[in-house]
Amino acid sequence: MRLVTFSTSPADPPRLGALIEQDRQVVDLDRAAADVHANTEAFTSMLALIDGGPAALDQARELGTRIQSRGEGPALLSRTNLKLHAPLPNPRRLRDCTCFLQHLRNAREVRYTRLAAREDDPAAAMHAFRASGALDVPNEWKRAPAYLNSNHLSIIGPDDEASWPHESRRMDYELEWAVVTGSSGTNIKAETAATHFFGFTIFNDFSARDIQAIEIRTGAGMGGPGKDFDAGNALGPCIVTADEIADPYDQTMVARINGEEWSRGNTAMMDHRFEDVLAHLSHNQTIYSGEIFGSGTVPSGCGLEHNRYLSDNDIIELEVEHIGVLKNRLVKPANWRDRQTPDQN
Repeated sequence: MRLVTFSTSPADPPRLGALIEQDRQVVDLDRAAADVHANTEAFTSMLALIDGGPAALDQARELGTRIQSRGEGPALLSRTNLKLHAPLPNPRRLRDCTCFLQHLRNAREVRYTRLAAREDDPAAAMHAFRASGALDVPNEWKRAPAYLNSNHLSIIGPDDEASWPHESRRMDYELEWAVVTGSSGTNIKAETAATHFFGFTIFNDFSARDIQAIEIRTGAGMGGPGKDFDAGNALGPCIVTADEIADPYDQTMVARINGEEWSRGNTAMMDHRFEDVLAHLSHNQTIYSGEIFGSGTVPSGCGLEHNRYLSDNDIIELEVEHIGVLKNRLVKPANWRDRQTPDQN
């Protein structure tokens, strides 16, 4: 199924739906259940459906098929008349992982090339950086996926505006996808981890690169204010249930800025797959249903790797094969303040 959270008007509370007919129509699952006098508890929200387990998902499929075969009725809605929200606007937790190691290598190459360019002999400086191992990915990141805790309390969806944080000069997108968990577990084995997958969605982890660089120099890691700001995490347009994608590790990923392609990659480039993520992160801790784990950035999948950054009012479209397109506009607030300290990254 292709599941969405939607509303019919700004005053209408979010509802749970399923895309059908090449995403041109939406089945309102709560109304569909009420129409056949079924228990609607599992269809009040995406999280409720996930918590309902396989039985609830099977019932959702049956309802979708029933409504689609009718071809009309109050539970069948035109997609053009609806507002789609983040498909899971209230995940229990949101973590972003480093599954594509080549992205890290590319980012380090760009960063140290910039630093070397400030020296009297850039070529010699770059050679020294390489010899020191500064451009190497730490072995710890090769052995297991590192992660950061992302802000799960301020998630935006398709066509929403992403907010440019005050004082940032270099804003960036990140072309990612994510797995949504459908069941809980502790000490999960990689061989069985896929049984905990509910589905997949697209994830844009907006980043204030200049602010992030300051945090990295403190030794605090990849997160901090450069990642953790309101309306900085976008998900959507839908959650595609795991059974819908025959091979999740062979999906094309593309990013377009104002219609121009900036990035292209494939999920096959993951060094750590989502099975590895669940196996690693469930060690000595419980992973719950309704959590989201981002993949990290696909190689070439952000402006940082191209030394090219976003501008106010840019439209960012992230596309992942079999999932769809997540589109957002990046907007500076009216009272945006420039940062007076020089950019030292």
